[in-house]
Amino acid sequence: MRTRLLAATLTALAAVSLAACSSSGSGSSSGSGSDKATSAAGSPTTSATPATASATAPSDAATTPAAPAPGSAAPTADGATGAPVPDAGASGAPAPAKPAPPADAGLPAKPGTDLTAKLVSALDAIDPAIVGGKPDQAVDRARNQCQSIYQSPKDKQKLADLANQRFTSADHPQGFGPDTAAKINEALLATLCPPPR
Repeated sequence: MRTRLLAATLTALAAVSLAACSSSGSGSSSGSGSDKATSAAGSPTTSATPATASATAPSDAATTPAAPAPGSAAPTADGATGAPVPDAGASGAPAPAKPAPPADAGLPAKPGTDLTAKLVSALDAIDPAIVGGKPDQAVDRARNQCQSIYQSPKDKQKLADLANQRFTSADHPQGFGPDTAAKINEALLATLCPPPR
């Protein structure tokens, strides 16, 4: 039994020595391997198993690049894989929500002198009491009405109601009525308001 164990130990050590010599390329003779085997034979406590022999064998994994897994793209010299960039819509992720418009969307900037004169003239053509000699007040009301037209361009009834609430005078505290309100909205669209969406 001891002889068999000794023979197995010597065989394993010889295999380890040969593997080490062939992988290092040191060119040492095979005699050195047998010397190591002989010195190991003199020590009865040394027992190498095939598992130990494989554990002590040098690994070439550090020097050879690993092959890419099947189905994956091989990396290129610049680190890119060459794989197509996934499309956000194809991934099944929901599309980003449309951002809400800013609070001042549709509110035109304060008009210059020429545009103010054009707006006042258009409103005076409908009814001089709409401006009532207060062009700055008429411009402020017109700008706010433009914002409402921008936000609800198809709701004619709502826009007429808002025009009647905004454009009032001492003689018309409830506004100028639905027909005049519709004409005010048309005049604002023709002069001051940005085009509706």
